[in-house]
Amino acid sequence: MQHAKDMSKYRFDKAEQCLVAAKALINIGDYFAAANRSYYCIFHAMRSVMALRGVDFGNHGQVIGYFRREFIKTGIFPKVMSNTIETLFQVRNESDYDDFYILSKDEVTNQLISAESFLDEIKKYLDRQDEVGLLN
Repeated sequence: MQHAKDMSKYRFDKAEQCLVAAKALINIGDYFAAANRSYYCIFHAMRSVMALRGVDFGNHGQVIGYFRREFIKTGIFPKVMSNTIETLFQVRNESDYDDFYILSKDEVTNQLISAESFLDEIKKYLDRQDEVGLLN
């Protein structure tokens, strides 16, 4: 169990680092990189929760599918988080791979706000797990 707890913490810390990077990137006007980091914030946050179950996957679609099925559809996390996942994943893909994709400061700021809310929900969940002794 200690390995799962350590992995979860490592992944959550990585999610927090992505959020910090996204904020810095918005401030310098690199909106595409900020959108990328906002998405990776929630990606690593999802994986931090999954680590407690000893679960991981090799691609983003599998991570997203498992998280939605096991944590959102079951009511552990609010359904709005599924919308956040969809939006941030789609924008990250389009901004990374589509030529001439336009991303405004307002759009990426909203992405950042969504990522921050997502990360807050994950933190509350991990804190509850710790309080009830599931992370010891």
